[in-house]
Amino acid sequence: MKHRIVVLGAGYAGAYAAGNLARRLSPADTEITVVNAEPDFVERLRLHELAAGREFESRKLAEVFAGTGVRLHLARVTAVDPERRVVTVTPAEGGTAEELGYDTLFYALGSRGDDRGVPGVAGHAFDVSARPSALRLRERLDGLKEGGTVVVVGDGLTGIETATEIAESRPGLSVTLVARGELGDRLSAGARSHLRRACDRLGITVVEHTAVEAVEATRVLCADGAALPSDATVWTAGFAVAPLAAAAGLDVTADGRILVDRTMRSLSHPNVYAAGDSVHALGENGLPLPMSCASAGFTAMQAVKAIMGTLTGSRTGHVKLAYPGNHISLGRRDGILQLVDRAARAKPTYTGGRKAARIKAAILAMSLWTTSHPTFGLPARRRRLDPAPDRSAGHAVPYAPDAPAGTAVA
Repeated sequence: MKHRIVVLGAGYAGAYAAGNLARRLSPADTEITVVNAEPDFVERLRLHELAAGREFESRKLAEVFAGTGVRLHLARVTAVDPERRVVTVTPAEGGTAEELGYDTLFYALGSRGDDRGVPGVAGHAFDVSARPSALRLRERLDGLKEGGTVVVVGDGLTGIETATEIAESRPGLSVTLVARGELGDRLSAGARSHLRRACDRLGITVVEHTAVEAVEATRVLCADGAALPSDATVWTAGFAVAPLAAAAGLDVTADGRILVDRTMRSLSHPNVYAAGDSVHALGENGLPLPMSCASAGFTAMQAVKAIMGTLTGSRTGHVKLAYPGNHISLGRRDGILQLVDRAARAKPTYTGGRKAARIKAAILAMSLWTTSHPTFGLPARRRRLDPAPDRSAGHAVPYAPDAPAGTAVA
């Protein structure tokens, strides 16, 4: 009987892992299934661009995995039962729930926006943590008239990128960025100054040292009593993971992320591996890796090595779990590249301007290429011998035997 590997999520971590496992493992011995709710690969790093109105083509996962031997199942994960080794899923288009059995589970369901319990966020605010919510924000912005107000709450990387992208692409709108502390307080002094100049250039009003107590339909209420008028409030004040892992009985942190050993293997269930935003992993500096695309890549690579070692009886290699720094886009033609030291503190120097913007664009292109070529050039002979079915609607539909592995750049 084939060893069944089920990958939950086809984001930066899941898509990479599925393709690499397909490239390294024999289809005669293993069966790899990817479960994802959407038919497209979502470039989460660019969702703020999508919300602001930028057009770019999405990669179809069916095309990405065509001919690789990976089975694609378009469905939502509703439960995980690690004792019975089954995952309960509901077809993305609706229908009857079903169970998928596994021998090895790769958990990479990522994260979503966190309203932090602030009243009104769920009902009145928008976010850019998922494609549907980014498109809803885009529709809202399209409906605003000249002089409309947009308030972005949260000055982390997502908040900064969202505020600057909207301000640049929609100059007729008034954009306010609300920071809980000093704007860019995790950046070096030079990078902070660069960020302030960018906000000034784009006409962004920055409100610092301010906590938001509630969000209403037309305004944002602050703890100091101020009320900021807002035709569209964008909430970027944090991310949270789904409660699925905790409900399944896996050992998790207080915020629900899966606790793992150095190889990304669950501390409580050794046939479960986790990567990306869903995992609580310690980096080389002993600090938890942040939720980021880079962390998704490092943890996915480590999990793949561990699964390969377990299934082949070989030594499990270690991937360096590093946190090199932050790449921040400030619209299309400006950006900040801020490296950090071993303690995750900003180094004194930074790279800004068009050069930083080009570096960020290159990172985005590389990330998309890696995902669009999940097997990194699986030999054509292997693709012909091992067609993969698409179970997107719960029915097996064979791929064309000579379908390409997929190509794209961003």
